[in-house]
Amino acid sequence: GGRSMTVNFEGRPSDSPFVERIWRTQTEQAGSFISAADVHWEMVVSRYEGKTTLTVRGPETKATPASFPAGCEFFGINFKLGTYMPHLPAKTVVDRRDLTLPEASSKSFWFHGAAWQFPDFENADTFLNRLVHEGLLAHEPVVDAVLQGREPDLSLRAVQYRFLHATGLTQTAVRQIERAQLATALLVG
Repeated sequence: GGRSMTVNFEGRPSDSPFVERIWRTQTEQAGSFISAADVHWEMVVSRYEGKTTLTVRGPETKATPASFPAGCEFFGINFKLGTYMPHLPAKTVVDRRDLTLPEASSKSFWFHGAAWQFPDFENADTFLNRLVHEGLLAHEPVVDAVLQGREPDLSLRAVQYRFLHATGLTQTAVRQIERAQLATALLVG
């Protein structure tokens, strides 16, 4: 999603094998941007006018316009392809069908029947470890096998099902999005 919102965009790698990157930014003034197609899903914590929200944003198969208010802080955890939430099928949040988790208190949100403290840029890894420990975050090895061109020992149909279940996308869609990103990078670069 929001790769190019403002100038003060900060990212860092994560110790978690499930995570592509952890990022944060804040908006000086209101504006809009084109949210690029992206194969990864994210958890985004936004703080605006004293209220904190955690939103699960799915992969996007096409670029879409998005807007943001002034004075909003965003922090996000961008997940590696193949990382998924077993109880929340990725395909339910594809293409801006964002899921905002209900607030439990000003400092916590409800997630899978429990109140969780909002993570932040610094303690994201602890939060992630807890998600994995509770079985709320998992990784589908079939996705890695497919992306590395290895043949998993499963029927084609089982492979397609697991790939779609974990990523919310078909293998064809993933290739198309990655091709489009490469083309954009070449244009920009």
